[in-house]
This record gives sequence, structure tokens and C-alpha cells, in this order.
Amino acid sequence: MTVSRKQKSSKREPPIILISPSDERKGEEFGDKSISLAETYQRAVMMAGGVPLVLPSLAERGVLAECVRRCDGVLLTGGDDIHPELYAGKLPSSLAKTVRPALWERDLRELILIDEIFRQRKPVFGICRGHQMLNVALGGALIVDIARQVPGAINHRRDDKKNEIAHEARLTPGSLLAKITAKQHLGVNSTHHQAVGRVAEALCVTARSEDGVVEATELKAGGAGLLPFFMTVQFHPERLAARYPEHQALFESFTRACVINRNSKI
Repeated sequence: MTVSRKQKSSKREPPIILISPSDERKGEEFGDKSISLAETYQRAVMMAGGVPLVLPSLAERGVLAECVRRCDGVLLTGGDDIHPELYAGKLPSSLAKTVRPALWERDLRELILIDEIFRQRKPVFGICRGHQMLNVALGGALIVDIARQVPGAINHRRDDKKNEIAHEARLTPGSLLAKITAKQHLGVNSTHHQAVGRVAEALCVTARSEDGVVEATELKAGGAGLLPFFMTVQFHPERLAARYPEHQALFESFTRACVINRNSKI
């Protein structure tokens, strides 16, 4: 079989990584609803050899499906809380007052996006809210507020150390996360008040903090249809990647999987 010049060029091109941003109720320019995306995600993707591309803010399936078709992988980022109605129904007031939900459009957009990721079999990496959203989308539920619902929990809301190691996570031997980092214990940052609670049937836990809070997941063998790459983490490796090689390795493994998957279809 003869490989065309166009095919050779395509194999050398950096992978396009579609990144789901946060919604802003009031944008900078005209005060309209807008989007925002921390530079740290973009830099981590670029350091790993990828080209970051921001997902549009519209929850239009046709547009989202086409975005997924044209990209090589999808990165789901952090942000405000997921609406509890998607996994818990009506909450008691003591818990409801702790929730700071994102705009409904973001929840809807990311649910459609995840559906398209699985339909089109694209690599996906979920961070913080993205880790939680993938669990919810696959049928799991969340701990609404760790401090109120997890007895003996450590402080996971360390906004004062968002760019620093806050605690360690114990990794599951043989998991993708353990293989990529070559570690049994991984130092992580911690800036969240919610966490994965009931784990979706398709997922398995691959890391926990010392108080048992879920820090990472991956798909079980055959779970929800195998993807070329699936990893979710509760922490923010993009904020540690420049100084900790094991955290940058997560992005490098992801982008490498994106290239391999793309080239396998040429």
C-alpha cells in the first residue's frame, strides 16, 4: 500500500486537543455571557506537543459533534459545581447552600460532548469538574460537600496551595495513572469541596487520598465501550506540570494517545 504525501504530513501534525471552558455570566467586552479558560491548561497541552482549541459555548449537538470529529482528543476542565439535579435530586438545605452551580448550559453542553466522545471513540482526559462530570454522565453520583459528608476528611479546599502539593494520593497498582507516573503515591494539589461519591458502573477507582476520597478513575475493561484513552483526576496537574515531570507526563501520555488514535485511522 502506497502512503501519500498528504497521509505522511498528517501523521507528523501535532494533535488538536479540544478543551471545554467555563461559562462566565458577564464577559469582559460587552457584559454578555462569555467563556473563560485558564492559561495553565493550554500551556500544559502545548508543552506535551498538542495544539489547544477551545470548545464553543453553545450547547448545539451538531456543532459539538463536528468539533469532536475534527479534534484528536478532548480535555474536560475544572470550574463551578455540577447541578445536583443531575445526580441527587433535591438536596437538604444544609447541603444545597454549599453548592455553587455552573450555568445550566455548561452542564448540558458537556453531557452532549461526553456522549459524542463515546460515540466517536475519541481520547478523553477529565480534570477536577471534568473528573466529576464524566462520573455523573456515566451514571454515578457526587459527594456534595466533603466537609459535611466525609467523617475525618482532610482539608481538600486548599486554594492557598493551588500551585503546590497539598497531600498525597495512593495509586492503584497496575492502573494507567500508576504506569504513567511510575509511582505508588503521588503528591497532588487540592482545590475542591465536592468529590466522586457513587462510582459509575463503567468506572474503577485508581487513586484515593488518605481519607478515602476518590482522586482518579479509569474505564473498566469493556466499560461503556473502550476508548483509546480515558483518565480522570480530581486534582489539577496542569498547575504542577511545569515543575513536576510526573504531572506533565499525564498530558504527554494523553497527547501521545491522541496521535496514535488519529494515525490508526489514516
